[in-house]
Amino acid sequence: MQVKPLRENVLIKRVEEENKTAGGIILPDTAKEKPSEGVVIAAGEGPRTPDGKILPMSVKVGDHILFSKWSGTEVKIDGEPHLIIKEGDILAVVER
Repeated sequence: MQVKPLRENVLIKRVEEENKTAGGIILPDTAKEKPSEGVVIAAGEGPRTPDGKILPMSVKVGDHILFSKWSGTEVKIDGEPHLIIKEGDILAVVER
C-alpha cells in the first residue's frame, strides 16, 4: 500500500535502538522507551501560505530525523508500525 501524506505531514518509520546498555545489560522490550529517531518514508508537498503558495519541505525521503517524543499518530501500513507527524515536530536531520 502506498501512502502520500498531505501538506506538511511526514510519514516515518522508527529506527530501533540497541537492546543493550553501555554497561552490557540487556533490556527487555517492556523497559525500552520508544525511539525518537526515524527515517522519512514519504513527505507531503509542504505547507501553504495564506495566499496559497506552497512552501518547500525541509526534509526528503530517506532522511534520518529526530522528532519530539510524544508527537504524531501511529498507523499500521502493510502490518508494520509507522508514524505520521507534522514537519514542525521534527527537531533535526541526522547527518550520516
